[in-house]
Amino acid sequence: MVKKVNARKKRTAKKKKAPARWSRLFLKLCLTGSILIAAMAVYLDATVTRQFEGKKWAIPAKVYARPVELYSGKLIEPDELQAQLKRQGYQAVHTVSRPGTFSRSKDQFVIYSRGFHFPDGTEHSRYAHVAFTGNRVSSLTGRKGNTLPLLRLDPQPIGGIYPANYEDRLLIRSSQAPRYLIPGLLAIEDRDFYEHHGISISSIARAMVINLKAGGVVQGGSTITQQLVKNFFLSNERTIFRKVKEAMMALLLELHYSKEEIIETYLNEVYLGQQGRRAIHGFGMASQFYFAQPLQELNLARTALMVAMVKGPSYYDPRRYPERALERRNLVLDVLAEQGIVPRSEAERSKKLPLGVVSREQVKTNAFPAYIDLVKRQLRNDYDNNDLTSEGLRVFTNLDPIIQRKAQNSVSKTLTQLDKVENDTEEKLQGAMVVTSAQTGDLLALVGDRNPGYAGFNRAIEAYRPVGSLLKPAIYLTALEQPWRYSLTTPVNDKPVKVKDGQGGFWQPQNYDKKSHGQVPLYLALAKSYNQAAANTGMELGLGPVLNTMKKMGIEAKLPSYPSVLLGAASLAPIDIANMYQTIASGGFRMPLRAIDAVVDNQGNPLKRYSLSVERVVKPEPMELLRTALSIGMKEGTGRRAYQFISPDIRLGGKTGTTNDQRDSWFAGYSGNLMSVVWLGKDDNAPTKFTGSSGALRVWSRFMSSLPLSSVRPLKGAELEMVWVDPAKDSRTQKYCEGARQLPYIKSSIPKSYAGCTPEKGATVLDKIKAWFQ
Repeated sequence: MVKKVNARKKRTAKKKKAPARWSRLFLKLCLTGSILIAAMAVYLDATVTRQFEGKKWAIPAKVYARPVELYSGKLIEPDELQAQLKRQGYQAVHTVSRPGTFSRSKDQFVIYSRGFHFPDGTEHSRYAHVAFTGNRVSSLTGRKGNTLPLLRLDPQPIGGIYPANYEDRLLIRSSQAPRYLIPGLLAIEDRDFYEHHGISISSIARAMVINLKAGGVVQGGSTITQQLVKNFFLSNERTIFRKVKEAMMALLLELHYSKEEIIETYLNEVYLGQQGRRAIHGFGMASQFYFAQPLQELNLARTALMVAMVKGPSYYDPRRYPERALERRNLVLDVLAEQGIVPRSEAERSKKLPLGVVSREQVKTNAFPAYIDLVKRQLRNDYDNNDLTSEGLRVFTNLDPIIQRKAQNSVSKTLTQLDKVENDTEEKLQGAMVVTSAQTGDLLALVGDRNPGYAGFNRAIEAYRPVGSLLKPAIYLTALEQPWRYSLTTPVNDKPVKVKDGQGGFWQPQNYDKKSHGQVPLYLALAKSYNQAAANTGMELGLGPVLNTMKKMGIEAKLPSYPSVLLGAASLAPIDIANMYQTIASGGFRMPLRAIDAVVDNQGNPLKRYSLSVERVVKPEPMELLRTALSIGMKEGTGRRAYQFISPDIRLGGKTGTTNDQRDSWFAGYSGNLMSVVWLGKDDNAPTKFTGSSGALRVWSRFMSSLPLSSVRPLKGAELEMVWVDPAKDSRTQKYCEGARQLPYIKSSIPKSYAGCTPEKGATVLDKIKAWFQ
C-alpha cells in the first residue's frame, strides 16, 4: 500500500516537473531567438547604414556629342536643325514659353534652349530667334531683338561606359522632379508614406479595397521604403525569410534616415525598363529613355506614365504594349483626380494626349558604336576602367550627330546599291568612313561597318589595308618643296619602271589604262594618278625624303623602305589616312584628330581638356601648289565624278586609291569645312568590281552632297604668284592663248621662257600690246 502511494506521488511530481521543463525550454528558445533576431538586426543595421551612406551606385560615364552651335553665318540646313531638335526631345509648340521647346515658320525658328553645365561653364536657358537664308544662319536675335553672338544647345547623350551589371541611371535631386511626380508616386504606391515607420498594415488593406474598386491592380501594398529595400539590398526571391528581412530593414532605414532622403534615393533606384543588357534605373534616366527629355520638362500625362510603369516596367512597356500602358496611365490620372492632387479637367485633358514615347532608334545608346569605341580607347590611356564605369564621369566628344548620321546613311545606302553590281551572295562589301573638321581636326564622325549599329570589328581604326594611290600626294609635295627643281608644270616621266624586288623578281607597275604617257606636267600626273610617273618621280627624289614627308604629314606607322610603297603597297587604316589628308585640308598644319574635347567629374569639375594641338609642318607655298593639283584632279582627273552630285562652284580637293585586282577602293577628299576618308572592300580580301572612283568616291560624294559645303580657299604666301602658262610647254603665255592655264608658282620657279601666240578675235587692245612686246 505504501509503495502504491509513493509511486503515485512520484508520478504526480513528474507531471508537475514536465510543464516546468517545457516552460524553461520555451524561455530558452525565446531568448535564443531574441539573441538571433538582435544579432540579425545589428547585422542588417550595419548593412543598411554602410550601403546607404557610402557610394550607393556605380554610375557609368556619360558620353555626349558636341553641342549644336548657332551663330550668324553658320552652315546648317533648316530641316536638319529641326530634326536634331526633335531628336533631343525639344517639343514643337505654337508659342515658345519654356525651355526645351521650339517653333518654326518656314526659314524662321524660335528656340528656347535648355540650360547645361559645360566644361567651360554653365550655359543658361536662352530664348532666341534664328533666321535662315538658304542653308546659312542669317541672323540670331534675343527676345527683345538684340543680336546674340551664339546659341549653344545642350549636347545630345550618345552612350555610356557601363559597369558589369549594366545598370544605367542619371542621378537627380527631389527638387528636379516635375510637379506631380512625387505626389503621384505616393498616391499610387504609398499614401501613408509620411505617417508610417517603414511598414504599413493599413496601406495593405487600403490597396486591396482600391484595387477591387478599380477592377485591376492600381495600388500596391508594400511601402515605398519596403520597395527601396527590396531593390537596393535584397534579391527578388519570394520567401518568408526575405520578407522578414525586408520589413526589418525598412524599419531600420526609417530609423536612420529622413523621409526626404528615402524618397530621393527611391527616385534614383527604381527599375523602369530594359534595353538589351542595359537596365534603366531611376526617373531621371527613364525620362531620357522614353521621351528624350529632361525629367523636369515632363507634363502631367508623361509624369503619370512614369508613375504607372513602376508597377511593372516590362508589362506596361509603352513601346511594346502601348494600349496596355495607355490604360494604366489613365487609371493613374483618375486616382490623382479622385484624391484631389490634380483638377479633374486637367486629368481628362491629359488622358486625351498620346503616350509621347520616342522610338528606340532615337534613344539608342549604341547608335554610334565605332565612335564610342574610339572614345573608350583614348580614355583608357588616362583613366582606370573602374573610374570610367562607376564614378559618373561626363565625357564631351566632338561627334557631330547630324554629320554622323549622314555618314552612316551614305555608307549603308551606297553599299546596298553597289551590292547589286557586285552580285556576290557570299561576301558582302564592307566599308568605313572618317570625317573631320577640315580646319581643326575635330573628329566629327566615324563609321566602322556598313551596319551603323554593329558594335564589332571597327574597320575605321582596325582594318589595315593597302592604300593604293593615296600616298602619291606625299611624293609630289616632296618635289614641290624643291622649287629650284619642280613646279606644277615641270615635266615628269610617265614611262615604264622596272626595279628588282629583292626576291629574284622585278617590280613593274603599270598605269590603270595600261599605257605610258611620256613627259607630262607634274600636276597632270597627280590629277590623272599615273603610276609610272609617281614611281619615277619618287625614285628620283629618293625613298628617304618621301617617307619623311609622309611622316611629317601624319603617317605615324613605320613604312617599309622599298619602291612599291610609293604606290601604296603599305597597309594602313582609314584613320591613318585621315591624319595625312587632315594636314592637306588644313593648309599644312599637323593636328592630331580629336575625338574627345573634355572630361569632367560627376560634380561638373574639369578633369582634363584635350586641347587643340597645331604645328605647321608644310609651308603655305608648296602646300598651295599641291592643293591646286588635287583640285584639278577633282575637276578633270580621277575625282571628277564627284561633281555629278556637288555644285561645280565648290572647290574641292581629293585623291582616289585602288589596289591590285580592285581589292580596295579608297577616296580621301575635302572641302573648305569638311575632310573625309572612305574605304570599301571585302573582309576576306577578295577582288571587287570597283575602283576608287566607281566605289569609295560614290560614298564620299553622296555624303558631302548631303551637307552644306564651303569652298577650299587658296592659301596666301609671300612667295606665291598666279601666272598664265602653257602647261604642255612649261612656259609662260597669255590667257587668250590656246591651252593657256593660270596656275600658282613659287616665284623662283616661274618659267623663264615664253610661248606666245597671235591674239585671238576678241582680245583687248591691252592684250595685243602685251603680246607684241613679249
